Amino acid sequence: MNILLFGKGGQIGWELQRSLSVLGQVTALDRGSTGHCGDFADPAGVAAAVRALRPDVIVNAAAYTAVDRAESEPGRAHTVNATTPGAIAQEAARLDAWLVHYSSDYVFDGSGTRPWVETDAPAPLSVYGRSKLEGEQLIAQSGARHLILRTSWVYAARGGNFARTMLRLARERERLEVVDDQWGAPTGADLLADVTAHALRQLLQRPQDAGLYHCAAAGETSWNGYAKYVLEQARLAQPALEIRATEVAAVPSHAFPTPAARPHNSRLNTHALQTRFGLSLPPWQQGVARMLAEIL
Repeated sequence: MNILLFGKGGQIGWELQRSLSVLGQVTALDRGSTGHCGDFADPAGVAAAVRALRPDVIVNAAAYTAVDRAESEPGRAHTVNATTPGAIAQEAARLDAWLVHYSSDYVFDGSGTRPWVETDAPAPLSVYGRSKLEGEQLIAQSGARHLILRTSWVYAARGGNFARTMLRLARERERLEVVDDQWGAPTGADLLADVTAHALRQLLQRPQDAGLYHCAAAGETSWNGYAKYVLEQARLAQPALEIRATEVAAVPSHAFPTPAARPHNSRLNTHALQTRFGLSLPPWQQGVARMLAEIL
């Protein structure tokens, strides 16, 4: 099986290079690739790469993820998150190839406290959220066989992440302020990559299981709770680690105004994914603890 992976340098893309390798030959591209276009700002070039490589499976881990910057760059966000995925989907349909794509909790308005299910009506609050929703819609309309995984609060040991930021600030300050009115589940890129490989293997045998699913680690927390857990685990793992912060104060979102509105409720109900694919998604703490063991 020939697999074409876009976004190889990102957090999910990096892990996918590992997880997908057991399924077949992986050709991995990103914005800087030569020979074939992996730049999602160039829909025609990316579509040409698909036509040239003729993969059996396309996995798209490329995305415009600068949520606040998207408010001032709506055209670029739309191209990368919607137009180019739509172009890939059209090519996948022509090739009868599978397409895997990742979307976001930002397609919802973040109201209420109930975890979102796949059939809830989207109502994005931001340019980023609207671009991700349109990407989903273009893929669904293309007729391509597809798997879309909506996820939230993605992190990885590689590159920058929330935990690294909290650890850095905790070394510099005695008091941290972290919002406590946004709720979700920190989800590891490694978990998403492993779920992808497992789901793809099943889809090749059971194509009727295609569609849109929510995928996030189990449980829930606020960003404030996440920060406290990171510092607690860091102290346990590295008792000699210099952490000045003695307080992680809870503050509302409006204490930190941002160009893009954030959903307050990013909880995702993953029952459909777990049931359909025979999975048991681990608690968010497990993945975060493992990531901290790697970066400390």
